[in-house]
Amino acid sequence: MRMLKWQLWLVTLGLTVGAALPAVAAVKPAALFCDNMVLQCDAKVPVWGTGDDGEQVTVRFRDQEVSTVAKGGKWILWLAPLKAGEPAEDMTLTGNYTITIRNVQVGEVWICSGQSNMQMSVSGSNNAQEEIAAADYPNIRLFTVARKPQPEPVDDCVGNWSVCSPQAVGGFSAVGYFFGRCLHKELDVPVGLINSSWGGTIAEAWTSRETLQSDEAFKAIVERRDAGFKPGNPNQGSVLYNGMIHPLLPYAIRGAIWYQGESNRGRAEQYAKLFPAMITDWRKSFGQGDFPFLFVQLAPFRYGGADPAECAELWEAQLKTLSLANTGMAVTTDIGNFTDIHPKNKQDVGKRLALWALAKTFGQELVYSGPLYDSMSVEGDKIRVKFQHVGGGLVAKGGPLAEFTIAGEDQKFVPAEAVIDGDAIVVHSDEVARPVAVRFAWNDTPTPNLFNKEGLPASPFRTDDFPMVTAGRR
Repeated sequence: MRMLKWQLWLVTLGLTVGAALPAVAAVKPAALFCDNMVLQCDAKVPVWGTGDDGEQVTVRFRDQEVSTVAKGGKWILWLAPLKAGEPAEDMTLTGNYTITIRNVQVGEVWICSGQSNMQMSVSGSNNAQEEIAAADYPNIRLFTVARKPQPEPVDDCVGNWSVCSPQAVGGFSAVGYFFGRCLHKELDVPVGLINSSWGGTIAEAWTSRETLQSDEAFKAIVERRDAGFKPGNPNQGSVLYNGMIHPLLPYAIRGAIWYQGESNRGRAEQYAKLFPAMITDWRKSFGQGDFPFLFVQLAPFRYGGADPAECAELWEAQLKTLSLANTGMAVTTDIGNFTDIHPKNKQDVGKRLALWALAKTFGQELVYSGPLYDSMSVEGDKIRVKFQHVGGGLVAKGGPLAEFTIAGEDQKFVPAEAVIDGDAIVVHSDEVARPVAVRFAWNDTPTPNLFNKEGLPASPFRTDDFPMVTAGRR
């Protein structure tokens, strides 16, 4: 009994002494700030994390030393703009103890997001073994955000930066890697790629609740989400924004690339509003202005029993999104696979996205887009179609122009003859005496052959505004 009392006294003393000791602050940077990271050049660089209230936090990098005080368990500070291309250095973060973040580079940082064609890894792409074996690029760094839907926005994620190597690249986004590799080779600066993607997901899952609530066109999306959060289900409004984009805020980035749309194909009319709303949402959230947002127009694929026009209407929604400032689109009608929704040629996808970045973001003089529909005029029983981005001139690859149709006021489209006339296409059919509209590649499995001389394909388009098969779907 006496022994038991002695033991109880020791326990009580331990608790009392422990309570009297000050807690050791758990100063900690956000997951993005770890070994091998890349910081965005030529921009103010935020660094943030958690700590005890009142704890002074100091970050030292290169010749800068910046301090702040944690409030509400959080802290954030800002480094002045940094130049790219210098040797990698360590960063130290000091609170009540010091953390060293090693092998930090400064260069160009891009977010890579979307559904399965962005998630698809290098190991699943064309010539995978050769690509992986050659992926020795120590100044390309790779970060993959853990896939986790969240009912409300969260402040951190799970992931780590890896140096690009044959050992690290196989499981990384193929489109992201080939895009970043092209930039790295052309610009000769470090490149950081943040892969935040999830196969089979809908665009509204990547969009904040605030934005979804701002437009009546998205009311049904909000109502579906309000029916109750389903843990583990990524296809709910805002849950991937909450869990996989919000944790990245406000990391300094140059821009974003995006490959998604398959899961919204049946609601293409709505997507024409939703997609630009999502882009605007991200730009507002990051607070870094209208940063470049480059996206991939879906490749052709036979979508089972779906109306073939659904895919064409999604292509149109993507094409129209180019009206948003500082956006770009890679057309992929020539590198798809009608029986595989995940075509393996991700090299050309990444390169075509990089062309937009090199030209529009980094100022290189090059042709970066295939022909895009501009305007039409009726000339008797013919329609003349004009284009932007004709480059060195329009080209029909492999024979006469294909996939053009024409219609009169009855809105019945028939196959048409199309010929190149300078920087325009003249379209005609003996079956339509008084034409009013032209469509190009307006189905989910077209084989178009209109390019510019630089080898970039023309986007599918229509000149009319006839009723859509996806109209009213919410």
